[in-house]
Amino acid sequence: MNTISSEKINWKQGLVIALGVPMLILPSIGYFASYMWAFAIIIWLISIIQGFIQNTAYGELALMYPEAPGLPGFAQAVFKGKNHNDYDKSKFLGGFSAWGYWFAWNPVLAIFSILIGKYLHGMIPAFSNVSDRMISIIAGTIIFTLLIIINWKGLAGGAKIGTFLAIISLAPLLILSVVPIFKGQFHITNITGSFLPENWIWDGWHILILLGILAMAQWSACAWETAAVYAPLYKNPKKDLPKSLFSCGIICLITFILVQTACTGTLGIEGILKEPYSPMLQMAKLSFGNSGAIIALIMLIGAMILIIQTALLGSSRSMHSMAEEGNLPRVFTKTNKYGTPVVAMITISLINLVLILFGTPTVILAGSAMGYVVANGISLFAYYKAKKITSKMVPKFYMFFGLLFGIINIPFYFAGLVIINYLDYGLIPAIAGVVLLLLYIPIWLYSKNENVRMQKQNY
Repeated sequence: MNTISSEKINWKQGLVIALGVPMLILPSIGYFASYMWAFAIIIWLISIIQGFIQNTAYGELALMYPEAPGLPGFAQAVFKGKNHNDYDKSKFLGGFSAWGYWFAWNPVLAIFSILIGKYLHGMIPAFSNVSDRMISIIAGTIIFTLLIIINWKGLAGGAKIGTFLAIISLAPLLILSVVPIFKGQFHITNITGSFLPENWIWDGWHILILLGILAMAQWSACAWETAAVYAPLYKNPKKDLPKSLFSCGIICLITFILVQTACTGTLGIEGILKEPYSPMLQMAKLSFGNSGAIIALIMLIGAMILIIQTALLGSSRSMHSMAEEGNLPRVFTKTNKYGTPVVAMITISLINLVLILFGTPTVILAGSAMGYVVANGISLFAYYKAKKITSKMVPKFYMFFGLLFGIINIPFYFAGLVIINYLDYGLIPAIAGVVLLLLYIPIWLYSKNENVRMQKQNY
């Protein structure tokens, strides 16, 4: 049986693989504006600060457990119990954290395939008679297939295509955000005059809504911890990991705040809500006309493909890690001769083709964010439980920050997400998100029985 590729990458390659994270703002620009108006800018600032705190902890965990691949591995390493083969509460907890992380990253493929379909449908007249859902399915099928082929030989292939896409990914977001300012199309009164909804009051109910929005923002703005997933593969982990993490964090800080600010100041809240899933398309048309907008659209799609690749790589390695730990069926331990977990990659692609049928990215995002909250919460509790800071990145008391933000994630963010799901989509979707998370229980029990049978056969 092959294992994950042992090829080494430098911090720049790790940064490039995670550099699609700023694209995660795209499905939420209009959604956050509908709830929070211009205050959405502050939401992103809070979330990025939270990202620096949490991701520093994950960097520490990566250095403490170099054999553990990122969030999926950290919690499993800390909570694996006294005996690796014992299926006790600790092993379940570590596996459930990894499941939550996979649950968070896996749907990114579907979310951005849907967005690609909506952008193509709104920009190209020839597609006007074709449903954006059909365009999304076709686009997803092509993109998933190509990315599996590109990454067939391991991370090096992904880093190479990622380098190319990174060049064109941030450019459209930054250009489309900055140009309206210089052309006089940006109006600060669109922000100051619509800072918070008129009916917003700081009571318990609205604070729960705020927690739900912050949880969804975390799904986007804190996700640059992906740079830590590849810690065991860095040439010099103690130096490369902090460089990769903090470089990506600074880029996210600038990008998330700039994009939301530019859209709000240029389009106004009403303008954003006219096209909540494709406001950047409106920005492109406003700044460059239809011809320039086509070029910007091509660049944006390239950026979305980059984040799809980030999700495909991260979620497939999560499945492989979980299977290696005995927390998923052993079929997902299988790799090709290059150490690439192709079985997991193909499985994830098929699942996302089904998710595309939902047609609405935010309903998938809201459910996906539940998994991310669980993964962050348990991983931060694992950080506190480890109680040994072996590097000199932070002082020892930093473990209490891990405990604090673990509590913020579970239960507060999780409760907020349930409320958000209920308000937007009703009781059934809110329950469905919880049920899908709990689906891990029968899968884990099956994996337990499978591994116990294998252990008996080996004796």
